[in-house]
Amino acid sequence: MTQIVFGKQMARQVLRENKSVKKLYLQNANPELEDLARRAGIPVIQVDRRRMTKLTGSENHQGVAVEIEPYKTVPLQELIDHKKGSYGFLIMLDEIEDPHNLGAVLRTADAVNADGVIFKKTHNASLTSTVAKVSAGAIDTVKCCAVTNLTRTAQELKKQGYWIVGADMDGVDYRSLNYDFNTVLIIGNEGKGISRLLQEQCDYVVSLPMRGTIQSLNASVSAGILMYGIDSARNPIK
Repeated sequence: MTQIVFGKQMARQVLRENKSVKKLYLQNANPELEDLARRAGIPVIQVDRRRMTKLTGSENHQGVAVEIEPYKTVPLQELIDHKKGSYGFLIMLDEIEDPHNLGAVLRTADAVNADGVIFKKTHNASLTSTVAKVSAGAIDTVKCCAVTNLTRTAQELKKQGYWIVGADMDGVDYRSLNYDFNTVLIIGNEGKGISRLLQEQCDYVVSLPMRGTIQSLNASVSAGILMYGIDSARNPIK
């Protein structure tokens, strides 16, 4: 089984990294990408716009698509065993359905050097070409773990020394914590928020102050602010 990623920037990146690329599809000539493919021994296939759109499932393919090996997930223990800082930092997504949100979360997770992102195998956006494009390459740098049950996963992480921090409108100001502990940040579903069973596992519930008339933010925007809040608390300007 393979996956299709598309767009000139994404194609350029995977071809330069030679990331298990199988084929390069082009609607029009592209000397740079064709040269990269030839050097790696990757077949170049010319297709018309109709087939390109069918291949990618998008009208915004820029006339370029690449067939690659599927994006892989890793076991939970790998995220735990490879902490990048003094304290672990994991992001758990509770049924985030929009692939654009998942891609944006991965991009910010890379920016703050988080250890990884956890999500459910079902009822959650998966690692697709859309996620890859939105993540701007972070899908290759941020470790992802797909699990069957988030509640049991949270319980396991608590046993291994993590504190669970859920994001909810009724929580305390996110700036009131210093996050000097192994942290799992939970971001809830775009409409329903964090499930009741998962909320019961939270050691802290934090919120973003809303001073205007709008009372909620996009899931990936909230996640980004909270991730940087945790990173800033751990790495204050000296």
